[in-house]
Amino acid sequence: MTEHPQDHEHDAEEFDTVILTDDEGKDHEFLHLDTLELEGSTYFVLMPISEDESEEDEAIILKLGKDAEGGEMLLDIEDDEEWEKVADAWENLVESEED
Repeated sequence: MTEHPQDHEHDAEEFDTVILTDDEGKDHEFLHLDTLELEGSTYFVLMPISEDESEEDEAIILKLGKDAEGGEMLLDIEDDEEWEKVADAWENLVESEED
């Protein structure tokens, strides 16, 4: 696992770091909080690592899919119903871990 030089509230726990490149070629760094398997699909829960410590970031959920060449890539969840199912599953997992 990677140590993070930033002073984040998540530093008490160790998470893998994921770097995603946007459509403009700019890299963005995320903490990989969790991986969920739901209805035959795999989802990644990621927390942006922001340079501005005053910003309040929210976790994002991306679906593991394939690109045209068959390589793995993370995709936005387009379907609202699918997103709600995954968000609820992650929320339930977090709540059960806190108990």
